[in-house]
Amino acid sequence: MQTLRRISQGIFLLLFLFLFLQTEAKGKDELGYPVKIFLDFDPLIFVTTILSAHTVQKAFYFSLIVIVATMILGRVFCGWVCPLGTLNNIIGFFRKKHLDTATPVRNLRFLSGVNMNWHRTKYYILMFFLASSVFSLQLAGIVDPLSLLIRSLSVSIYPAFNYGTKAVFDAVYNSNIKGIVDISEVVYSVFKKSILSFQQPFYNQSAFIGILFLFILGMNLVEKRFWCRHLCPLGALLGLLSRFSILKRTVSEGCTSCGACASVCQGNASPDKKEEWRDAECLYCRNCDDVCPQNAVSFGFSGRKASASMDLGRRRVITSLVSGVVTVPLLRANPLSKAEVPNQTLIRPPGALEEKEFLKRCVKCGECMKVCITNGLQPTFLEAGLEGIWSPLLIPKIGYCEYRCTLCGQVCPTGAIKKLDLKEKAKIKIGLAMIDKNRCLPYAHATPCIVCEEVCPTPKKAIWLEKAKVRDREGKEAVVQQPRVDLELCIGCGICETKCPVIDRPAIYVTSIGESRSKENQLLLMQSEKY
Repeated sequence: MQTLRRISQGIFLLLFLFLFLQTEAKGKDELGYPVKIFLDFDPLIFVTTILSAHTVQKAFYFSLIVIVATMILGRVFCGWVCPLGTLNNIIGFFRKKHLDTATPVRNLRFLSGVNMNWHRTKYYILMFFLASSVFSLQLAGIVDPLSLLIRSLSVSIYPAFNYGTKAVFDAVYNSNIKGIVDISEVVYSVFKKSILSFQQPFYNQSAFIGILFLFILGMNLVEKRFWCRHLCPLGALLGLLSRFSILKRTVSEGCTSCGACASVCQGNASPDKKEEWRDAECLYCRNCDDVCPQNAVSFGFSGRKASASMDLGRRRVITSLVSGVVTVPLLRANPLSKAEVPNQTLIRPPGALEEKEFLKRCVKCGECMKVCITNGLQPTFLEAGLEGIWSPLLIPKIGYCEYRCTLCGQVCPTGAIKKLDLKEKAKIKIGLAMIDKNRCLPYAHATPCIVCEEVCPTPKKAIWLEKAKVRDREGKEAVVQQPRVDLELCIGCGICETKCPVIDRPAIYVTSIGESRSKENQLLLMQSEKY
């Protein structure tokens, strides 16, 4: 069974990585099977989205399969499917060798005594997120294992891998060693077609997000599957459901309490203690069955109840629920939450729902950022308040919104960004371009420049030019074309800001004013009435 479990984990991890690599623009405005398929099977995102937004994408009903499977077979998703759990397993494998050879790490064993009841922490975290979701605060995506893994790979690990791989091949190529260079060119061509990104993306906060992810993996060197055992809210939800499962573990009278099972237990379910056996922590890895020298452990279908109760503590449960409720007004008690004072730098992707509805659904998975072909979509920090941390933000100075691209709506798992066709997207305004005359070359320096007008993608140019007579320092008269912005035609794509030759702080910039999704964030009253 251990071999079968490892094969299953390997298959699902490879499938996840394959879909992750496929979730990328490859020259067409369509994607085959993005990695959001894994999120479609995520019960935690399913439940919290229903509670916060009172609606859910149809694809999320696939998560009912995981729920039913858990209620029949137990936490098989955690032990046999979850890609983050598999990565934790892999890192935990190195811990065993490390402990055998490194004396300082043995001193960390004192943590095992402290951690005996840490398994309850993930249930408190789950209750916190469920309570906050009831009051329309969607935070579960920050720590949901699938969302966390996709975000960490998209924003940090994968870009770093791209950069490092290309740097290595560049170094080999520059070495001018004939045989090695020839081989490296062949290998690089294979990598470029199958593994490496079409372009080299860069993201704000990539180091911070990457360090958090590596910390989660690194904790496996302290205790195997530390995240799964103590912190994972999805594991807690499946643990609660697994208590109703009909596949149960039984121990015969032949058990000698040798403790062999405890040393290989993936979930820290206390398998060597018959009276304290914790069904909800069992990942059904079947290691205890394989290792038992007396063959006293077996798994079979039974209707009997779990052998040990879940003593979470009434006060702690109430504290977790109340904390989730209290967090809602605390996070929203800031100026950015006022509709009358919108954050004009907060430019959302085309198709994004109205801000409050958007935050109710966005799970911060980072898929939209990964598929953005210009790298313009970046994770927010505090631009949308703490509630909106790591949600997508368009920064035109980094990259613009491509006029004929709808990939971000295709990959959004929760509908926070609507799926649009090209005709629909052409009518969506995400902001409005503004001209800083003090920096614009034709206005401030009497220097000809028509870049913003040239790159404007709308069929009828949203930026038009007006001829004006100007004088240079010597008093000579010249004619330049000064840009103007058409308030009706500008969609706020940001390409004018990206391409503006005034590179330190562009002379034309985009704000969220005039966005189609908001009736309040408008420049003119008649525009708000129209929308």
